[in-house]
Amino acid sequence: MKKGIWAVLAVVVIAIIVVVAVMFLGGKEENSPNQVQGGEQTGVKIQTAEDMQKLFNDMNAKLQNTLPSVEVREVDITDEVSVTAMTGLKSKNNVEAIVAAEPFISAQAFSAVMVKVSDGANIEEMKKEMIDNIDMRKWICVSAEKARVTNYGNIIFLVMSSEEWGKPVYDEFKQAVGGTVGKELERTEAI
Repeated sequence: MKKGIWAVLAVVVIAIIVVVAVMFLGGKEENSPNQVQGGEQTGVKIQTAEDMQKLFNDMNAKLQNTLPSVEVREVDITDEVSVTAMTGLKSKNNVEAIVAAEPFISAQAFSAVMVKVSDGANIEEMKKEMIDNIDMRKWICVSAEKARVTNYGNIIFLVMSSEEWGKPVYDEFKQAVGGTVGKELERTEAI
């Protein structure tokens, strides 16, 4: 009889330990830095222009032997001409911040931008407008071969360049945010 009581008691203690461990680890997983739930950012926080600049600088550091030297800067969103030139968006409505990375030498066809959009904005429509309207020939003597756009929460990311520069940057963005991004759009320019 004593063995039966000890066995039941041991099973109860083990069950309690398992429940506590699952609750503890379950809470940790919800805050994992790479997780996105329902399109909302739950881990990698990109809330300000400074956050976007830091992410660009981190990406550039990892890709330093792949990319030309780039300048990372915040774009003045009160200047609608700059907003359109950098993003392809026809207006600054629903745009909270823009950070761009472009080469110091403007004869290199490379441009990457992050656009923070307002809560409630139609991100899919904005991405479509960007990919459809971005000027892939905005440089004087060169043009981008391909443009790619996606989003992570309310941050839209667009890169346009040659495959040699554009794809690694696009892939690095996806990796930096944990691989969970929104719908991906592409456009190829006839050169």
